[in-house]
Amino acid sequence: MSVQKQKIKVGITLGDVAGIGPEIIIKTFLDDTIYKHFTPILYGNPRVLSYYKKALNIDKFQFSSIKGYNNISHNSLNVIPVWEEEFAITAGVPSEITGNYALKSLEAACDALKNKFIDVLVTAPINKNVMHSDKFPYAGHTEYLMNYFGAKDNLMFMVGEDLRVGLVTNHSAIKDVASKITKDKIIRKLQIMNTSLKEDFGIDKPRIAVLGLNPHAGDGGLIGKEEVDIILPAVKDAKAEGIMAFGPYPADGLFASCNFKKFDGILAMYHDQGLIPFKYIAGEDGTNFTAGLNIIRTSPDHGTAEDIAGKGIADETSFRQAIYTAIDIYNHRNGFFEMRENPLVKRAVLHEERI
Repeated sequence: MSVQKQKIKVGITLGDVAGIGPEIIIKTFLDDTIYKHFTPILYGNPRVLSYYKKALNIDKFQFSSIKGYNNISHNSLNVIPVWEEEFAITAGVPSEITGNYALKSLEAACDALKNKFIDVLVTAPINKNVMHSDKFPYAGHTEYLMNYFGAKDNLMFMVGEDLRVGLVTNHSAIKDVASKITKDKIIRKLQIMNTSLKEDFGIDKPRIAVLGLNPHAGDGGLIGKEEVDIILPAVKDAKAEGIMAFGPYPADGLFASCNFKKFDGILAMYHDQGLIPFKYIAGEDGTNFTAGLNIIRTSPDHGTAEDIAGKGIADETSFRQAIYTAIDIYNHRNGFFEMRENPLVKRAVLHEERI
């Protein structure tokens, strides 16, 4: 008995066209061998790709402009136009217009994901300032996706080869972080991370480190009370639920000593506490994954980088890795549910692994 794997359809958003999104997409698909692994479908406009192809002097890049899903090419990048009108592109200069088209791309891709025309979603970077509007009153992709797919909660989960960091608070001002950290919120994030590590990453008994909020994790209450009053009780309650949570640990000590390698996941209290060490350690291989949703979405762990847009020097590594991470999560997640629901499939998979 063999378990057949179908070619996964990866939906891709164009992001802000004034940033490096189009460039990293083009560079990712210069290698034709990539099409052996999945079928990519980009929601945007072919004129944008043509503009950057010429501006970056890249002759090899090819794509197929399609109107629907009946004529998808499995050997090239498919582009579904989500707007028809032309507009002048100025690399490095985001505007209300580029923000509007980034939203159109995101809306079209989410609709396709919801209706199962694509299997996973990979989002190119957006400029939140120009995208913010009555239609997009969100701090970023994560909050939009949670609302769109009706999730009660989510976990912004930065994942790399040897490091996975989740956040209790996502895009909160530093002055608001302490007030937004509660015992229940930490427990919910630990539950999402624990489930994701099992179902999305195939780790049977994940070990999770929880960071403190204050310097030295509060020094027993001398430098803030959050560790004593909130974080430690949350860790204890999570352990009582069967989650292998430990801490709270001082963030600087855990990362500087490399003790983070002893854990499968790390829960940080706020954005920079988790993302600064993550980006330093994971480098260009890091990926942003929105855990806790019933869909799979990843993105590169960087922004629009308008300062280098159109100069041909953007690194596509993180974007390419985001695609492969989404595919890996899709396979893990479906394999997890298959094996849980069908013991015959589990035995077949285990047999193949032994061979």
